[in-house]
Amino acid sequence: MQNSQPAPASLPWLEPGDNFPEPSQAWGRSDPAPGLLAGGGALDEATLVRAYSAGIFPWFSDGQPILWWSPDPRMVLHVEDFTVHRSLRKTLKRFAANLRCDVRMDTAFDRVITACADTGARQTGTWIVPEMISAYRRMHSAGWAHSVETWINGELVGGLYCVAIGHAVFGESMFSRIPDASKIALAGLVAFCRHNGIRMVDCQQNTAHLASLGAREIPRPRFMGHIREASALPGPEWRFDARYWVEILDRKSPFA
Repeated sequence: MQNSQPAPASLPWLEPGDNFPEPSQAWGRSDPAPGLLAGGGALDEATLVRAYSAGIFPWFSDGQPILWWSPDPRMVLHVEDFTVHRSLRKTLKRFAANLRCDVRMDTAFDRVITACADTGARQTGTWIVPEMISAYRRMHSAGWAHSVETWINGELVGGLYCVAIGHAVFGESMFSRIPDASKIALAGLVAFCRHNGIRMVDCQQNTAHLASLGAREIPRPRFMGHIREASALPGPEWRFDARYWVEILDRKSPFA
């Protein structure tokens, strides 16, 4: 019997410095890996900035070549839609009121990305391979990548890291060493974004956890329009102030 399945689209292969294909050329729903755009290339600063500015991100496992993705639809968190359930609101109120608890930014980037990699390896295997860690350390040194950290009693207990180009923010990975520590970091990022007029955080892939916090899918063209506008704006100073918690805790929520 003849196979009726459509053949997958060919995958463009990049040499270092090559331009990316248009995101619209990424593999579709009927292909083996929807959202896959290209392979190869390099993870240098210039390439990564060009990729994120075009709505493209790298994602690959140990032993694989560099793979570049641009899913359609795209999972994003509109910061005004961040869902604060009753239990999380109580946790955030206690955290914000405790002088031994604080959210910090960019004070422990290496520790955050390493913890994210370790967490992924323990769970399902991680895409944050040593090559990626080195690349994002360079991005952090150049001011493109940031960590949002949850500290309790002087101990780093959770956090996340992200890429930011102007007002375009791209979430990468989170970790927790105690319950809700990564949610506190995400709430801190949302409060920071609201205070600075940043409207959206890219979440890349659809997960039930992100959806429970208010993230949802939008069409890729709409996402690309947002990235073009947001990346052209001057970026804020990446520093968290405890006064930003009013952006979360002083707003009414049906889940409060």
